[in-house]
Amino acid sequence: MRITFVKKVLADGTPCSKCRDVEEKLRENDQLHLINETVVADERDADSPGMSLAREHQVTRAPFFLVEEEGQIPRIYTVYFKFVKEVLRPLTT
Repeated sequence: MRITFVKKVLADGTPCSKCRDVEEKLRENDQLHLINETVVADERDADSPGMSLAREHQVTRAPFFLVEEEGQIPRIYTVYFKFVKEVLRPLTT
């Protein structure tokens, strides 16, 4: 399983507040180490890695998590608590 966390930087260069909150929750709950990669969707750069992933997977909200497993369709999570319940919790039990 490969997990990518996509967080956004707004057009004025500031980090998305919701993205910052989710990243802090990941840190506080000792879950950040379960994330394989963190990429930025920079509104100032349509070709930034996060913007490319958002386009590819038709995601319009940030932050989001891309969960890839061999032989399966990638899953997208835009709700932190659902992501934790369905993906992270099973990894830690």
